[in-house]
Amino acid sequence: MEINDLAPTHPAFAPAALTALKRAVTGVVLVPGDDGYDAERSGFQLAHRHRPAVVVGAEHADDVLAAVRFARAQGLPVAVQATGHGLAAATDGGLLISTRRMNEVRIDAAARTAHVAAGVVWGRVIEAAAPHGLAPLNGSSPGVGVVSYTLGGGVGVLARTYGFAADHVRSIDLVTADARRLHVTAERDPELFAALLGGGHGLGVVTAMEFGLVPVARLYGGQLVFGAERVDEALAAYLRWTETVPDGLTSSLALIAYPDLPQLPVGLRGRYLAHIRIAYTGGAEEGERLVAPLRAVGPRVADDLREMAYEESHTIHRDPSDPHAYDGDNALLDGLDAAALRRVAALTGPAAPTMCVVQLNHLGGAMAAPGAVGAVGHRTARYALRVLSPLPADDTGAGLATVRALHAEALAAVAPRRLGRSVNFLFGGHGERPDAAEVARSAHGADEHRRLAGLKAAHDPENVFRFHPNAAAVPGREPAAAAASRAG
Repeated sequence: MEINDLAPTHPAFAPAALTALKRAVTGVVLVPGDDGYDAERSGFQLAHRHRPAVVVGAEHADDVLAAVRFARAQGLPVAVQATGHGLAAATDGGLLISTRRMNEVRIDAAARTAHVAAGVVWGRVIEAAAPHGLAPLNGSSPGVGVVSYTLGGGVGVLARTYGFAADHVRSIDLVTADARRLHVTAERDPELFAALLGGGHGLGVVTAMEFGLVPVARLYGGQLVFGAERVDEALAAYLRWTETVPDGLTSSLALIAYPDLPQLPVGLRGRYLAHIRIAYTGGAEEGERLVAPLRAVGPRVADDLREMAYEESHTIHRDPSDPHAYDGDNALLDGLDAAALRRVAALTGPAAPTMCVVQLNHLGGAMAAPGAVGAVGHRTARYALRVLSPLPADDTGAGLATVRALHAEALAAVAPRRLGRSVNFLFGGHGERPDAAEVARSAHGADEHRRLAGLKAAHDPENVFRFHPNAAAVPGREPAAAAASRAG
């Protein structure tokens, strides 16, 4: 049995209501037991899968509108999923809108913009923009959904050069909790527009988004990989190096103790490695000069830094492409010293009770630029530290408890420098945890969180869209998991 794979509890719908929904929707409408139900409710994250009473596989915005109207009439909470990478809380008995069929992409090369529907993944935008010498501000994985990533802010491959993905949004098409369709722009509704960009989960269902593209066709990038004997030196060198690099260079460091498994490449199997990932827009010659202090650490297990077409940017991080079960947490930091980072490495390395993937993103640059429109929290953060662990498919809870205790201990090592959390890097189940309200507050400053809570109360007073930490923390609302269970 897989995690969260029990049959959901759900109300008995009047046959006429369900039949009317099926007539109103072009896409599929499924309930537990239907062929295709399991596939439709599942996403990339297998540890906290949705168990809805009804799932609507929407093909366009009218399907979304019909689904929200049905949910309101039946008193159901609503969850939304495109790819399911960043599932905050799984619905148990509510209505799930699956947007993966909404995959239209339109590029306006003259205006340097892309218009995407709700289910589009970054790989499709990269492919469509490349012939025009343009690139989106995508993340490290081409399989991640554009909309949810951007609503969380969007820390991408070129983030230090161009800022958050949210900073480049021009307009948002939204279905609200009271089943209205809005075209939201900074001119039409500046308060709602700003709230959606960085704090927008839980304010409605985004059916489409238009955003600016940047004139990047090629970059210098790849990885420097150091073995276990040089991990400590690589950590210290990386921290020193991030104090010196220009804004055009975006990088991260990953620490991974690979298990000794036959399905892994021989070069990774059973090894503890430090991966330094580089993306630089200033050309290969200058890139080579900038990375010289990192190469001075010593011999590398791998070094594939090179000039590449932007379509190859996914090869820099090599994120996994197959769905799996995992859990994780993160901290946004105003600084970091080598001793604290070594402590994190010691806790999460080969001696850890469970496998951990630790990633440190260098922030700043254009992400810290003043005057940006949006609700992205803690823009002054200099680093994002995230810890993630895979979970066994048959976990009964003990494995998850071990993982979360280890992550908490690792992040405690950097607690003195912690500003809060990044919405983009909440890797599963946070909306179902007892501290969901604290998680939501930590994603924004106190004043910004109160403002977002006020907008949530105004736009979704019944907390229909409650499957996100921000929604769970609205004053007067019960925790998301309890509300979802009762609704079921």
